Amino acid sequence: MVILNKLTVELLMMLPQQGGGGAINALVERFNEGGAWMWPVLICLIIGLAIAFERIISLNRADINTRDFLQRVKQALDEGGIPAAEEECASTRGPVASVFQAGLLRADEGIDAVEKAVVSYGSIEMSFLERGLVWLSLFISVAPMLGFLGTVIGMIEAFDAIENAGDISPRLVAGGIKIALLTTAFGLIVAVILQFFYNYAVSKIDRIVAEMEDASIELIDSLVLLRQGESVTGEKSVPEAVATEEE
Repeated sequence: MVILNKLTVELLMMLPQQGGGGAINALVERFNEGGAWMWPVLICLIIGLAIAFERIISLNRADINTRDFLQRVKQALDEGGIPAAEEECASTRGPVASVFQAGLLRADEGIDAVEKAVVSYGSIEMSFLERGLVWLSLFISVAPMLGFLGTVIGMIEAFDAIENAGDISPRLVAGGIKIALLTTAFGLIVAVILQFFYNYAVSKIDRIVAEMEDASIELIDSLVLLRQGESVTGEKSVPEAVATEEE
C-alpha cells in the first residue's frame, strides 16, 4: 500500500505539466485533453499494476528448482527417513515444499492419507497462487468500459455544444470527437498493458502447478519404495544374504 500511495502521488504530480517536448509531455497533454473520465482509467492502471507487480514478485519467490528439491527430499528419505525429509521441506519456501510437508506429516497413516493430504493442500496452494488475479482481470475489463463511457459522455457534451452554438462548425465537431475518443484510446492501452501481466502470471501459475503435481506423484512413489525397504534415490543396496555369502 505504501508503494501504491507513492506511485499515485508521483503520477498526480506529473500530470499537470504542460508544454515542452518529449513523449511524457505529449502523453500528459493528451491526458489533460481527455477530461475528467481519464482519471478512473488512470486509477485502474495504478491499482492493476500494483496487483500485477505483487503477483509477479510472489510467484517468482514461490518458483523453485523442483527437480533439485525433489532430489534433496529423496536423499533425505534415504539417509534420515521421513523426519529428515520433513526438515528439508520446512527449510524450503514455495508451494511444492508446503505440499510435500503436508503429505509427509500424514505418512504414518498410510499412502492413501498422504495422497489425500497432497491433493487437499495442493488445491489450497493453488488458490494462494491465483489470489488477486480476479481483480486484475476486473481492471482489464473495466478500463475499456470506462473509456467507452467517457467517449459516449464526451460525444453527448459535443452535441450539446453544437446545439448551444446553433451552428455545425467543423472545428467544434472535430475537437469534441477527438476529446471523447481519447478516453477510449487510453482505456484500451491500459487493458493491453495489464493483459500482458495477467497472461504472464497465469502461465507462471500453470507451470508451478504442473511441476507440483508431477513432483507429488514422485513423492508418493518414493514413500511406497521406502515402505518396501528399497532405496528411494535408485541406488541398489546389497542384500544381507548376498553380502554374507561374499564374505
